[in-house]
Amino acid sequence: MVDVYASFNELAAHEIEGQHYQIHVIDRGSPILILAPHGGHIEPGTLEIGEALAADCYSFYGFESLEKRRRATSLHITSSRFDEPRALDLLSRVDLAISVHGRKDKEDAQTLWVGGLHERLRDHLVFLLNAACIPAKAVGAGHALSGRDPKNICNQGRFGAGVQFEMPARLRQRLVLERQLLSQFKEILRHALQQELLAVD
Repeated sequence: MVDVYASFNELAAHEIEGQHYQIHVIDRGSPILILAPHGGHIEPGTLEIGEALAADCYSFYGFESLEKRRRATSLHITSSRFDEPRALDLLSRVDLAISVHGRKDKEDAQTLWVGGLHERLRDHLVFLLNAACIPAKAVGAGHALSGRDPKNICNQGRFGAGVQFEMPARLRQRLVLERQLLSQFKEILRHALQQELLAVD
């Protein structure tokens, strides 16, 4: 997707908060931040899924487009250029970020693509998800949606490495509609994050 705005400052100069977009910030003082930077009408379902994954455990940040727009006027800002100040402030105070994104189904409408620079956590999540019959695969260097750019918002926590979820539309729809599946996903993520924090300690 070609962005209309190269930065948040550009976006804010033309769009009105509360009318065109909304920013959601829940600071729980957690070392983990769940992000949904393309919520609302940009990548539908990601805001709701991100909030659910954060639950009452992790801090949460969401950028929500309040209007349905054509691609040529979208409020999408690429993750490596996403510099909204409230997001950056939260990221400066957490160890690790998990970002939730949406992609088109295309040839693979089932599989969750898991990227980011935190390879150990990425691979552990892929293992746990597949074991729970939620199809997932790790995407690495060279993949268009790998999330491996150090400037990517998922890699901006204090560890300098995070995880990016790229969810096809069909999976997002299921997670929003099927409470049991979303609960299962939450427990897998929580288990993996608990183990990661223990490994760091």
